[in-house]
Amino acid sequence: MTEAAASQTAMIEIIKVGKSYPPNVTALTDISVSIASGEIFFLIGRSGAGKTTLLKLLCNMEKPTNGLIEVAGMNIHQVTGNKLAKLRQRVGMAYQDFRLLTDRTVAENIAISMEVSYKKNQIIRNRVRSLLAQLQLEDKHDILTGDLSRGEQQRVAIARAVANSPALILVDEPTGNLDATSTEQVMELLIRCRNSGATIVIATHDEALYRHSTHRIMKLHNGRLDSLTRGDGQGQPNTAGATDDTGATGGSGDGI
Repeated sequence: MTEAAASQTAMIEIIKVGKSYPPNVTALTDISVSIASGEIFFLIGRSGAGKTTLLKLLCNMEKPTNGLIEVAGMNIHQVTGNKLAKLRQRVGMAYQDFRLLTDRTVAENIAISMEVSYKKNQIIRNRVRSLLAQLQLEDKHDILTGDLSRGEQQRVAIARAVANSPALILVDEPTGNLDATSTEQVMELLIRCRNSGATIVIATHDEALYRHSTHRIMKLHNGRLDSLTRGDGQGQPNTAGATDDTGATGGSGDGI
């Protein structure tokens, strides 16, 4: 799915959103933006600009102080019960601090989101091995995540976030501990997810990820929207025909 084809439908609507913490900390002020279904969207800005806070609001970890956030047409902060459980299954989050279960193996960590969705065991095993192969972690399948390097942990966290083919993937600083080769593998995986229908929001300090892309870039400064631009398109790889590891080219992430 190309971004042009997906642009007719918004996956995320953020309308005049603010977030404050007691006693008097303002993290976000009057943020408004629409993100299309199937879009890769970058959040940039200095540390403390509000990028992680916005991701927390998008995945319903926290609620905005004011304003409205809709995901797939639903006000995510008013959803309860079964609808909330279903929504959480369709959102994948790769945290900056990983949040892995360090006493569980790599395979067990990646499998979690699929297990709670009651996927068949064979499907889970195949998906886990496919993701490890794409990230060159095949030999870590049975290793405890607590015994991995930080770069390996980061890749496992990303694999876990995308494992259940979520409609919305939120990624916080995905390449902070990675070398150039691992960074390329991660971005190729995320692009495959986008080409299968997912919407992807990436918070990053790594200018190399977005500078030469064709994707939109929202810069935050002191919790405010500073600019909304697009990469120059000079270095975007030819990924329009890329598929996910199942061979699908669209539809898996179109709805929640």
